[in-house]
Amino acid sequence: MRIVTRPDFDGVVCAVLLHDVEKIDKPIKWLQPAAVQKGEADIQIGDILANLPYDERCSLWFDHHYTNRINRPFKGCFRIAPSAAGVIFEYYQDRFQGDFNELVEAADKIDSAALSMDEVLYPEKYPYVLLSMTVNDQDASGEPYWNKLVDLLRRQDIGEVLRDSEVERQCRQVAHQNRVYKALLKKHTVMKQHVSITDFRPLGLAPEGNRFLIYSMFPEAAVSVKIRYDEGNREKIRISIGHSIFNPNCRVNVGLMLAAFEGGGHRAAGGCSFPVEKADEYIPQMIDILLKNEPNEP
Repeated sequence: MRIVTRPDFDGVVCAVLLHDVEKIDKPIKWLQPAAVQKGEADIQIGDILANLPYDERCSLWFDHHYTNRINRPFKGCFRIAPSAAGVIFEYYQDRFQGDFNELVEAADKIDSAALSMDEVLYPEKYPYVLLSMTVNDQDASGEPYWNKLVDLLRRQDIGEVLRDSEVERQCRQVAHQNRVYKALLKKHTVMKQHVSITDFRPLGLAPEGNRFLIYSMFPEAAVSVKIRYDEGNREKIRISIGHSIFNPNCRVNVGLMLAAFEGGGHRAAGGCSFPVEKADEYIPQMIDILLKNEPNEP
């Protein structure tokens, strides 16, 4: 069997759990949701799909994203939940050999953005928060590191994981990136009523950094929009939109909205990617919906 999951912290924890309860005999396949949505992913019989949209070729599917719900029989489990890892943890319940309670609690907290202001501003004080920031899904060159994290978290507690030399290096790098990222956020973000709009396209390759920092820097924003090229590829645009975790006044279901723009996600956060020639059409429409701030759920 093969694990197919998304390269974020929730995906890493999904892989840890599935390795513990299933007979995994192939390397993990790391995919972005768009690859599955657009039929570009090589999903095979025997694959366990986690934290990604459903594909009828998989043998088991676990997910929690609002826009990925399906109305057909499947093996596995779907429910709206803080993390896909939590869905897997509940599904297998007492079958785990290791104690993953703390790890799943961290995945729930981080993936649902249930963080305090202190955790956002000083992630180096919070081991799981800092570790999660080292999992960067924008660059496929990080795959060896994602695999290493899965292996470490299967066998070691968080203290031991953070003492690994590669993890230590990644954490130091993240701390530096966050300082640079804060300055770039300030320079490239504008406020439009209650919407913060960060446009990194002038930089070419988008900077990496603390995705929650925007909410502490612009407390008047109820929702954030981040625009950038896809991994430096000027032929494709990536958009990330999220409700502020400190200003709960956005009424738009983000994932549902983004389903109309070749994306999807949760009620409070989601993303999409599309060809650059659609940017002048799509981006103003998204921002207009967010500015109107009208509920869009059925």
